[in-house]
This record gives sequence, C-alpha cells and structure tokens, in this order.
Amino acid sequence: MLHGRASLRPDDLAFTFTDFSRDWAGVPERLTWSQLARRTMNVAREIRRHGAVGDRAVILAPQGMEYILAFLGAMQAGLIAVPLPLPHPGSGHERVDSVLADTAPTVVLTTSSAAADVGDFVGGLDTTPTLIEIDSVCQDDDGVVELTELPDIAYLQYSSGSTRAPTGVMISHRNLQVNFEQVMGRFLAGVSTDATFVSWLPFYHDMGLVLGICAPILSGIPAALTSPTAFLERPARWMQALAENPRAFSAAPNFAFDLAARKTVDSDLDGLDLGGVRGIINGAERVDPATLERFADRFSHFNFESHMLCPSYGLAEATVFVTAGSWSDSVEVARFDVDELSAGRAQRCDSRTGSALVSYELPKSPVLCIADSETSRECAPDVVGEIWVHGENVADGYWGRPPGEQSCFGATLVDPSPGTPVGPWLRTGDLGFVHGGELFIVGRIKDLLIIRGRNHYPEDIEATVQEITGGRVAAVAVPGSGAERLVTVIELKKPADLDDDAQRRLAGIKSDVTAAISNAHGLSVEDLVLVPAGSLPTTTSGKVRRAACVELYQRGGFDRLDGARRDAAG
Repeated sequence: MLHGRASLRPDDLAFTFTDFSRDWAGVPERLTWSQLARRTMNVAREIRRHGAVGDRAVILAPQGMEYILAFLGAMQAGLIAVPLPLPHPGSGHERVDSVLADTAPTVVLTTSSAAADVGDFVGGLDTTPTLIEIDSVCQDDDGVVELTELPDIAYLQYSSGSTRAPTGVMISHRNLQVNFEQVMGRFLAGVSTDATFVSWLPFYHDMGLVLGICAPILSGIPAALTSPTAFLERPARWMQALAENPRAFSAAPNFAFDLAARKTVDSDLDGLDLGGVRGIINGAERVDPATLERFADRFSHFNFESHMLCPSYGLAEATVFVTAGSWSDSVEVARFDVDELSAGRAQRCDSRTGSALVSYELPKSPVLCIADSETSRECAPDVVGEIWVHGENVADGYWGRPPGEQSCFGATLVDPSPGTPVGPWLRTGDLGFVHGGELFIVGRIKDLLIIRGRNHYPEDIEATVQEITGGRVAAVAVPGSGAERLVTVIELKKPADLDDDAQRRLAGIKSDVTAAISNAHGLSVEDLVLVPAGSLPTTTSGKVRRAACVELYQRGGFDRLDGARRDAAG
C-alpha cells in the first residue's frame, strides 16, 4: 500500500510530525508518500544487513518520524517489528528488559540521540543485537529490498501490563488488514483523503500504532502527529490540531478528555473552529459518561458537537478495535442499580445513584457474546459475564508463551445459540452484559473487588470519587484482619503549604468522598489516601495499575498529602 501510494501520489503529504521539545511553538517535519517509501526502503536495506526474515527488530526510539521509519523498515525487511517505549534515563526499565529477553532481537532500532542509553539497556543480553540509528541511515539511495517470503506476523504488540507481566500479542498482516477495515467501516466509511488522522498517542501502544502509522498508509489519509509529552505539557495542542486539520479524526483514553477540558483556556482556541471534526474515539479504558459530557460542554462554543465523541472498546489481543457506541448529550445516560450489578444482574434505574454506563453496538464483524467464564455457556440478556470476541482480527496468541498462558485464545462455547460460532473465541477478561440489544461494559475480572462477599467494580467507585475530586483515583481491596478492606487512593493538587486551611480542605474532601461512597455503594472506606498528582502507578497507555497500588500501599510507599499514616496490615 505504501509503495502504491508513492507511485500514484508521490508528492502528496503523508505524515507531519510536530516536535515541541526544541521549540514551544513546534517544529514540523513532513514526508510525502514518495519520500516515506524511499526512506523506508533505505532503512529496510540496512536492517537486512544484520537480520533475517522472521527475526525480531525491537524499536527503542523517541516518538518521531524515525520511529515510523523504523516500524515500516522492519516490516519491509521481513523482520517482526517490536515497538516499545524508550525508558527515561535513570528510570527503571524492567519492562524493556523483559521484552528484550522474550524476543531475542537481532537488531534494535533507535536514533543517534538515544543510542547511548539504548546501548546500556541491551548490553546485558546474552547475544547483543546490532544497534541501528535510523537518522544516520542514508536517505537518498533508491535501492530495492526484494523479499521472496514474509513472516505471517507483522509485529508483536506488548501489553501495557495493567494486570500482569507484559506479553507480546502476535499481530499478523491479516489481523491488521481486517481490523483496519472494521474501523473504517464503523467510523470513516466514504471519507476521502481530505480528512486527517490527528494523534499524540504513543506509537508503542496499540491504538497509537494503528491510528498514527498503519491507518494513514492503509487509507491514504494523511496524519498530523506529535508526542504524548507534547500533549501532557499543553493539552491545548491537541485541541488546536483538531481545529487546524481538515475533517480531523482522533483517539485518546478517557483521562485525556478530562485533562484537555480542564487545561485548555478559551484564548488557546482564539479564531479556531472545532465544527469540522469528524470524530474522536474515547477508548483504552472504561469510558465515563460524565467525562464525555464535560468535554462536549467545554468546547461547545467552538462548535464542537457531542455526536463527534465515539466511545470505543477494544484490546490488543483483537489488534485494537472490537466495537463502538454513539453518544449525545441530548440522550439520557443509562443507569443501572448498583446492588443488582454487584449480584451479576443488570437492572435499569432512574436514581442518580445508579451506575452510569455507556452503551456499545453489538457488532457483526467481529462477533461478540457474553459468556459465563466457568461454564463456557452464553449468558442471558441482563446477566453479567465475560466478553468473548470472534473474528479474523483476533490474534493467534502470545509470543513464546507456553499453552498454560494462552488460555484466553481458542475458547469454545458449549451449546451456542443458532448462528453463534462454537469457536475459536477470545476471552477478553472484561465483564459486561447485553441490555436492550446493546453492550455495556463494567470492568476487568482481575480488578473486581470482593468486599464482605459482594462484588464491586472499582470503576464505579472511582467515578463516584471523581465527581468530587476531578483527578485520577484508584479503588482497591487490601487484605487485612481476615477480610478485604476498601482503600481509595486519590490524586490531588499538592498544596503549597500544609497550613490549617489546607488541612481543613483535605479533611473536607475526605468527608465528602466517604459520604459519597457510602451513599452510592453502601461501603465504608477503610482508608482514604490523598496523594500528589502523578503518584498513581500507571501503564504505558495511562491505565491505573491497581495491583501495583495495592503493593505500594501495603509497604507504605505513598506520599500522603495530609501526612497521615495507616498500618496497612490492619
């Protein structure tokens, strides 16, 4: 597809990457289709000098045009690409160490600016891979890399490790093509190349990789890209890019919508109009209806309309995308009785204390069902069970893992209903139910809180707290005194001084949160931990690592804003 576009539209713009690290106003770098194809071929030729078809090529580079060339060059050379985050110098890099040991790469693709640090990362391996600095590869040659064979696997998508050690999902070329068609059919059917993919998502994350690199090539729609750091430094940059690029289509995790709404001021968008936005996917973590409402309301006077928001559900084991919903601030949010959900049943309620959930379509491709994870039978409507997915976008398994660690792949249904396939099914590990012909998602099985014999979904408790605090929250169950206890860790802006006024404000937040959790969920909070913003351990995609929060809490690792201390053993 890349070389076809280079032949038919050589001078059309393919990618623009704006670097804000050198200049606050941003320095754009642009590549046309012909430039991208030529440089990809040059990188591939260099890679083939050091690796063979089917070898692994790990990418450890800063977000930028070189990362794109590394990914495409690895596949052009017939190697299996392994996109990874570049650890910050001086920080722990256990995740990278684990993946390097897992994949045994023959080459590591980086840049001249990062080569010294990357060399330290790979120096301890039994067989040291060759480091290739992408920006040092000659850009002007017109040589061709001829391949007689290609591996079935296009790349390994390593999980972000929210509930387990990172594992490499084997994404095939077929998986990628099918999932791209599913995404396009749902979001961008009939869109011409005058649209733009806008993204700051990291290229090593499934959504950032597909939206930022793969989809532009497969669709011929150009991309306007920057880095996650650029967004976090100034969230208004995302909003400006959405307004400045024609028919922008973008995606982000739920927390980013809150951040953009809170940190963007009107002057950031002076003279700009968001009315041309095609759509923004909200995915990668459970979508909070309140977040959608706040975002739409915040930017409505710049002509942003609520229907432009697209709640979406997916996971790396299904390449990236499974299904999506539609949302509008003119439609009442569906709420479900908390007690009934705790018992595994869905019952609509009118009360404002009910759990607010976003609805998703039941897709035809891929196929989706709700199954009892113990009996492998389909659940009836309004019964909470595990979400199972069937389709050609589902990967074959994890790289190098024994059969005992591949159990989420290849599941079969017992006595499936007419028209429902027996298998193979992907067991997602996510809980949901079907109500009124629509899918609702309630959380991860591994994150489920069981307190006094009742099930509670941490996302529900966290949503209750966020209505008060607005920041990131982790609700976890900590063992102690023969039973699990609810502990809630809340990020807040650190006060300049812990004076009497600050102490009263923190005490007021604790009181309000305690009452809200009691009223909405019938739970007493054993400990409320108020911590500075940025304290909660998260995955590379921004999800809170709840298991890591439990471990950190148990060893007293949180720096509490109010100076309180609690014996974690109970």
